[in-house]
Amino acid sequence: MNAYFCRFLVVTTISSGLSLAVCADEILPVRIERDLVYAEVDGQQLTLDLYLPEGQKRAPLVVWIHGGGWRGGTKHNPPLREITKDGFALASISYRFTNKAIFPAQIHDCKGAVRWLRTNADRFGYNPDWIAVAGSSAGGHLALLMGTSGGVTALEGNVGGNLDRSSAVQAVIDYFGPSDFVLRGKTQPDRAYTNKSGSFALLGGVAGEKLDPEVERFASPVHYVSADDPPLLIFQGDADRTVLPDQSERIAKAYADAGLNAELVILAGAGHGGKRFYHGEHFEQAIDFLKAHAPR
Repeated sequence: MNAYFCRFLVVTTISSGLSLAVCADEILPVRIERDLVYAEVDGQQLTLDLYLPEGQKRAPLVVWIHGGGWRGGTKHNPPLREITKDGFALASISYRFTNKAIFPAQIHDCKGAVRWLRTNADRFGYNPDWIAVAGSSAGGHLALLMGTSGGVTALEGNVGGNLDRSSAVQAVIDYFGPSDFVLRGKTQPDRAYTNKSGSFALLGGVAGEKLDPEVERFASPVHYVSADDPPLLIFQGDADRTVLPDQSERIAKAYADAGLNAELVILAGAGHGGKRFYHGEHFEQAIDFLKAHAPR
């Protein structure tokens, strides 16, 4: 399937005062490959969609991981799909939900998807040497974990095979994802230890019992921060009551303490999600971040 995007420039004619919309650059065709199977686990096909800018050789690739409390959501219509206008390829992936498997199945799936994407780079024409990952909420948690857990065998898994390929990512964009489940148990116990939050099911929680702190640490991206982690951009609403701002502040501080490159963007009055995160100045911030770190 081919889609076409065009940026518009508004031109006002002096004589008539009329405003005309004209194309400010050439129409950019985007080839969309849907429902590509990257693995099959226990009879469930795990799929991804690719958005490929036509005419762009070895485009840098961004992997989008959707949110939904680790128990729902969809890979369809990823909010960053217009990055193809700036020459980036985009892969939007599915992963197993908690009704099928608990953690670490979800990160195993994400890493399996990246290994598959590297294996199939020549087939689709993007650059396998530089892959960024981005995600929101539960997907933000998985994106963070993709960035910090490189080399952690227990979080690698073997989903989809391709174990001769790396699952490492070269940049991370996190939209309001939890980074520290131990901290969440202290500041949001009503969510951390009840079915109000998908994280309780993610970590194999039992009704009426608290989670083992070791289990919480095992799934916490902040626990794995090390000096070789990729650059990080975080977006967080200061009015978010689903994932408190302290989660984003926690990993930003861990990055700073490790001497790493992290930027935390706080959206005043923003809650847990919304179009504001992915449009206007904040979309441009994401694009600028990707361009700053992608190969030229």
